[in-house]
Amino acid sequence: MATLVDPVPGGRPGEVERAGALAAELAEHGVHGIVLSSVDTAGISRVKAVPVAKLSAAAAWGVGMSPVFDTFLSDDSVVTTDVLGSPDGDLRLYPDLDELTVLAGQPGWAWAPVDRITQDGEPHPGCTRTFLRRVVTGAERRHRITFKAAVEIEWTVGRDTPDGSFEPAVAGPAYGAVRQVELSDCTADLLAALAAQGVDVDQIHPEYAPGQFEISVGALDPVAAADRSVLVRQTVRAVARRHGLRVSFAPAVVADSVGNGGHLHLSAWRDGTNLHSGGTGRYGMTPEAESFAAGVLAHLPALTAVTAPSPASRLRMRPSRWAGVFTAWGRETREAALRVVTGTLGERDRAANLEVKPVDLAANPYLALGCVIAAGLDGVESAARLPEETTGDPAHLDPAVADARGVRRLPASLAEAVSAFRADGVLRDALGPVLADAVTAVREGEIAAVGGLDDAQVAAAYRWRY
Repeated sequence: MATLVDPVPGGRPGEVERAGALAAELAEHGVHGIVLSSVDTAGISRVKAVPVAKLSAAAAWGVGMSPVFDTFLSDDSVVTTDVLGSPDGDLRLYPDLDELTVLAGQPGWAWAPVDRITQDGEPHPGCTRTFLRRVVTGAERRHRITFKAAVEIEWTVGRDTPDGSFEPAVAGPAYGAVRQVELSDCTADLLAALAAQGVDVDQIHPEYAPGQFEISVGALDPVAAADRSVLVRQTVRAVARRHGLRVSFAPAVVADSVGNGGHLHLSAWRDGTNLHSGGTGRYGMTPEAESFAAGVLAHLPALTAVTAPSPASRLRMRPSRWAGVFTAWGRETREAALRVVTGTLGERDRAANLEVKPVDLAANPYLALGCVIAAGLDGVESAARLPEETTGDPAHLDPAVADARGVRRLPASLAEAVSAFRADGVLRDALGPVLADAVTAVREGEIAAVGGLDDAQVAAAYRWRY
């Protein structure tokens, strides 16, 4: 479980001593360096690294990093807000020792997610990991609700090409045994690396698009689940590289194909009981679980500025591609934005959850999970009601029926999503002004960066950034 308290200058009681013991253990296992990992507003994993011998110092005093990264775009250019984007200032990166992991796919290295605090010892208002922790602890304090979460990870495997174009590394059909065999050695090494890192894998399989694969991992508390999403992607990339392959987690690797998703699975719990099962509502949901789902559904247009945040995301979010581009929900309905997963008879008390589909891996997982939970809690607090369920493909609904059910197309452009986000006081209040303004500025910067590009050029621009 991720540490759910803020770091403090000098280290929390016993933490520096613990870091020293961990460093000695890591050195005995041949680890030389520790990757300190954060994710910026654009969804790019940014890192610093320290020698193992400096882990105690990092636990006590952090490692310096500029606040400017909060307004980096995916192409490394910088935008500004009223308080972010200047060359001034410094932050301290504090590793979460509970999540420190030896990287089996990168011999000689370990990895840890970080929280960021100011030089004055205050939580940095732009730290997305701190934001998610605030949302999670606030839900438990106000509602006695905890969460389990997992992020599906889809990626596309290619070969190195001189011009950066995409050449699939495998040729077999979607979900096919041929493709599994073609990448058998690489995926076996990936499973071994993840097992060595303590990541429980539920399944791994070839996916729909050329060269595409998917992995599903076990659920954790939301902060640890977001950490795990970053760690799994680091591992996928590292193992593929050792096999001479290149991977992309971009929402759209090529413009005219199904893209890579990053669907969120989320369940709400109280006192060890899953609120999505055993209730009197539809499909066994409790009233609070239904209201939570209704809250997410109501905020989806604004949420897509966080969950599908890249211009390339809109190439993926097209009707009739199982991307969930309508404000609709249904049991096991893969075209609906919210899929109610009941689980199989006999395990529903453990397995029932809500899947949020209009999410891709350009999203910062801490931002995405935090905002989805904040939206759902808004539904709980207002006792929101779910509309009528949608079955089949919402794109084929009669317009009058769709209107009566509140089934609307989610924003077709990132600009529309930003406009909805600007108008959503619940999400902006949850994020706070510094982080909310960073989200808006970075999205608008990405829009400007692709001005005048066609779909194929947009896909190419983001292909190897994620």
